[in-house]
Amino acid sequence: MAQQVPEKISFPQEEEKVQAFWKEIDAFKTSLKQSKGKPKYTFYDGPPFATGLPHYGHILAGTIKDVMTRWAHQSGFHVERRFGWDCHGLPVEYEIDKTLGIKGPEDVAKMGIENYNNECRKIVMRYSKDWEHIVTRLGRWIDFENDYKTMYPWFMETIWWVFKELFNNGLVYRGSKVMPFSTACNTPLSNFESGQNYKDVVDPAVIVSFPLISKPGVSAIAWTTTPWTLPSNLSLCVNPDADYVQVKDKATGKIYIMMEARLEALFKAPEEYTIMERMKGKSLEGLKYEPVFPYFKYMGEKMNAFRILNDSYVTSESGTGIVHQAPYFGEDDYKVCLKYGIITRDMQIICPVDASGKFTEEITDFKGLHVKDADKLIMKKLKDIGKLVHQGQCKHNYPFCWRSETPLIYKAVPSWFVRVEQCTEQLLENNSKTYWVPEFVKEKRFANWLKDARDWAISRNRYWGTPIPIWISDDGEEIVCVGSIQELKDLTGVEVKDLHRETVDKLTIPSKLGKGTLKRTPEVFDCWFESGSMPYAQQHYPFEHKKDFDDTFPADFIAEGIDQTRGWFYTLLVLSTLLFGKPPFKNLIVNGLVLASDGQKMSKRKKNYPDPLTVVNKYGADALRMYLCNSPAVRADSLRFKEEGVERVLKDVFLPWYNAYRFFMQNVERLEREEGIKFVYSDSKTDKPTNVMDRWILSFTQSLLKFVKEEMGAYRLYTVMPKLVKFVDNLTNWYVRMNRKRLKGDGGADDCYIALETLFSVLFSMVRVMSPLIPFITEHMYQNLKHLLESDSAKDSRSVHFLMIPSPREALIDAEIERAVSTMQSVIELGRIVRERKTLPIKYPLKEAVAISRDPSVVEDVKSLERYILEELNVRKVTTTTDKSKYGAHMEADVDFKVLGARLKGDVKKVVAAVKKLSSGQLEEFQQTGTIVVEGYTLEEEDLKIAYKFDSTANVTPDQYEAHSDKKVLVLMDVSPDQSMLDEGIAREVINRVQKLRKKAGLVPSDDITVFYQATGNLKNIITTFLDYIKTALKQPFSPYPVVSSMEKIIDESQKVKTDMLDLTIVKGHDGKDSGLVSCTVTPRLEPAPVKNGVKPACSYINVELIGCGPQEGVSGNQGTILLENPKGCMISSVEKLKEQMKLLFGLRGRRVDIFTDNSLTKELSDTTKVSSLNGQTIYLAPYTGAVTGLCAPPSVSTPYCHFANVNDKQMGCVLLENPRGQKLSVEEVYKQVQKLYNKDGIKLSQSADKKKTLSSDSVKDVLELHSATLYLS
Repeated sequence: MAQQVPEKISFPQEEEKVQAFWKEIDAFKTSLKQSKGKPKYTFYDGPPFATGLPHYGHILAGTIKDVMTRWAHQSGFHVERRFGWDCHGLPVEYEIDKTLGIKGPEDVAKMGIENYNNECRKIVMRYSKDWEHIVTRLGRWIDFENDYKTMYPWFMETIWWVFKELFNNGLVYRGSKVMPFSTACNTPLSNFESGQNYKDVVDPAVIVSFPLISKPGVSAIAWTTTPWTLPSNLSLCVNPDADYVQVKDKATGKIYIMMEARLEALFKAPEEYTIMERMKGKSLEGLKYEPVFPYFKYMGEKMNAFRILNDSYVTSESGTGIVHQAPYFGEDDYKVCLKYGIITRDMQIICPVDASGKFTEEITDFKGLHVKDADKLIMKKLKDIGKLVHQGQCKHNYPFCWRSETPLIYKAVPSWFVRVEQCTEQLLENNSKTYWVPEFVKEKRFANWLKDARDWAISRNRYWGTPIPIWISDDGEEIVCVGSIQELKDLTGVEVKDLHRETVDKLTIPSKLGKGTLKRTPEVFDCWFESGSMPYAQQHYPFEHKKDFDDTFPADFIAEGIDQTRGWFYTLLVLSTLLFGKPPFKNLIVNGLVLASDGQKMSKRKKNYPDPLTVVNKYGADALRMYLCNSPAVRADSLRFKEEGVERVLKDVFLPWYNAYRFFMQNVERLEREEGIKFVYSDSKTDKPTNVMDRWILSFTQSLLKFVKEEMGAYRLYTVMPKLVKFVDNLTNWYVRMNRKRLKGDGGADDCYIALETLFSVLFSMVRVMSPLIPFITEHMYQNLKHLLESDSAKDSRSVHFLMIPSPREALIDAEIERAVSTMQSVIELGRIVRERKTLPIKYPLKEAVAISRDPSVVEDVKSLERYILEELNVRKVTTTTDKSKYGAHMEADVDFKVLGARLKGDVKKVVAAVKKLSSGQLEEFQQTGTIVVEGYTLEEEDLKIAYKFDSTANVTPDQYEAHSDKKVLVLMDVSPDQSMLDEGIAREVINRVQKLRKKAGLVPSDDITVFYQATGNLKNIITTFLDYIKTALKQPFSPYPVVSSMEKIIDESQKVKTDMLDLTIVKGHDGKDSGLVSCTVTPRLEPAPVKNGVKPACSYINVELIGCGPQEGVSGNQGTILLENPKGCMISSVEKLKEQMKLLFGLRGRRVDIFTDNSLTKELSDTTKVSSLNGQTIYLAPYTGAVTGLCAPPSVSTPYCHFANVNDKQMGCVLLENPRGQKLSVEEVYKQVQKLYNKDGIKLSQSADKKKTLSSDSVKDVLELHSATLYLS
């Protein structure tokens, strides 16, 4: 059965209980069993490294993946979710190198590859259990048992297969290429790896002279930020079309050649130099110069090096316009020197820097120094030999190793390459077949990267990785590529269980060409090659699961961070294009980066972000999930992570939602306890409600479901999350708050049940539609809500995650009601802003709110929901009009100087003057469109401040109103002070203080209590004046001191209200003197309605009379009539329900009363009385006092107190035209009564049997004219 909901909740603790429940029912696996046989939805999980703990970037991407795969499952798909681990490569090796103090390849050789790899194997899954714990705690459902690891032999075997397919298709070659190189990790990096980690750095910047042999005394001067490359210089390069000058330095007398556009690089002013000659760069081609260093001087004679070359890559943006070229340390240098024959592809490369970044023996002066450390010594050497023209510094963006955080160098290395450049068009075509969210990442960032795609260097000179399966003869002419373990066994005669280097490096393959034995090439695969192959390798394709893979490739969905545009997304696309000619996935969500709160990269060393588990244990995983998914990061923008943002989700979304759910459960329990009505919900048996707020929230819910389904189908989480958050606001701050009385039963049991049905429908829809996003709180609520559902034994409904996402019910969507309520909300919110601006709390009533709009439909919307506006704004009157001039209101605008000052600069005064002249019409149009052009500048909403002013010539006092508006409506609030209203505000404050004290004592509304009070000064007079009002609100006895000594005290408190004191004491039970009913002068009695033509009500009835007190809750009149059946034959089921209707009639709900069947007030109405036996009697209600004394009731009458009309339909019915006596209905209210009676919308009532005379407010001026008539339903 449904459980009571505690007032306070610890979301993290409840999440842990939910997790224990999921474990108990094996929820994830159970859900997969349930979806077996449904259409498959394929998801690929990018493998993280387990050498570190997950950070917020992992959590964000993991949450997006979990939301989308849960949504797919709950939309009717079978979604396998396997976790993967990236086990090889630099992240692991770098940790081992640091731990063991390994500096380079020679250190690994000393310990042996087997020992080295064993050390890697030990730490590769160091944090795997922590990962599993954190990922699971965050609510992500993914299979850790059936995971894949890139170090599994079967995974590595597929990598071999992928490579051999490329090799057999001529897409693999070995060559030397200038590549980004990590000296800390002793390995080259691919272009996309080097692009992942750029930093601003300050490097030396030097201008060096190169004396020209054919022009004695003249030197070409080149600029560089890498002095360490100068020992390897083989040429200079100039732009053939640029203008160059021969210039004399007046200070030194030296003569240089440089680009004319770059004279500023050396000289501060024209007075410092003399231009001796001008020439084009083309004319400099072929000029020879003296080498700066002698180390490769022989290249001058051997390869015609040390001359000036031409190429257009030289620009006028930096330096001297002459570039020094070391072809094996720069891509452009290599290309140009190759073109001019200074180097060849097959020559011995001139690269005197080893894998650790140290100069080799050729560079005798700097041998053994790291190149970056040698910069200063090289500059000193240049100065000593007179070649250093200028020395300075340059701040620029430079690539760093993504693993070691050390600066990269560019260096020529032999490597194995996959040909990518030749398939650029196919890559772009396949990219166009994929769907990205957001799209701009695909169309711009990724497509631009693909256009410039380079051949992919896939080999690494490392140890812990999948070995490249190539065996080569000593002369390099015979090559065998192996594609499987079986093939390796066939070629070597050895069966292996592992494919790492320590195993396969020992194996040799006999030559088929008589070249002895073939040995494996020593390199291993780049780990990006492995992760790019995961779609195939995780299935051990094509060795196993071939059909399963073929049927489900490409994947339906993947997701990762924006940094993977040059990483995993790229490698996936390259390999799937080369292997299968198709994209690897259909849909992709790209998330942005999660930064520290200061905008910096999150750093463990800086401790600039909170630990994720600490945040989860403090606020819960759901709060973190929603915060991340409702952030700029789901639009591929960066998020500055702030812990207070997670806390706000808790306070602004979860707690209000939880309180609405708790309020619902309280009133379900109250309905059963007080009314004996058990709440059971069934979609199929629930009728469309007539209450406008019920219809609105149901319509809004169904519109939301429709929107969410469409947007989730389009993978747009960034549009869904704000809508869901807004929905919680609409539910809690609008529907529940505005319908509290109905939900608490103040409108009767039937109306209460309908309101509870509505609220249940909304809550139940919410927990289902939001369960993929916030799986814990939705499960927590569902476990209680499901007990209120009509049972369905055919379904496994143990978890909300076993249910399908509900389909929107189009029949409940009412766009007009949604629009009307939206208008009402605007009016209320604008009115609240006015109140806040004038410091007028809502408890203080105001005279009037005026809603002004040019749109007549807006005015009608306000009129239709006027009663809600009256209550929410606490005003006496709401006025609507389309004419704001009637109130002397006009719009004025001013410029926000802070926003526009910097942009407008000197024009700001001109724009301000023009803005102040803008008419109301222009400003209204600006409010609609959001932009306006003023003095040639386009101004937007944030640029202008709009205010309403009042003309002193208007018929109303200008100071009477305060105004605020939005695009739809202008709201004026009459803020003139009124003492009686201020006093009523104080009375409301007294009520508020009592309610807070009740809450502080842990009391619930159903607890019987008495409140005693004592007040000083003016507060005492205010309480006396508003005593009835206060009692009505509290629904409990409210009596002056002294406290009855025999009653048990619960709590007391002394408080200050304004300048006066208020003492309050709450005791258990009622004091016997005050039933909580308002004592007042009894309303004068009215005669019963006259009998016309002997007509009686079609239904049995009783008369009810209230004696000894007055009605409450805005009801007037002490006499009334209750129909015991309606329509004919539908009898009230029990005396208990009849009693509630009697109390409801006079606004006495929740009060204790005595009910008698005789006017002497001696015979109490028994609960065992048969309801039908009371027909025609008069029943008396008197305040509860324990014993009735001093009260006298009038005699019973034999005809109904109230005027009535009978209704002719299949079942005869009756409608009371007034109730209580004297409180008559309008024609519209008669229609509503009949609609409710027969549960029909759109009815018409006729005053004649031929149904020609339709009942309307025009045909009947006074509804009492219908007394004793028969109305015909059509």
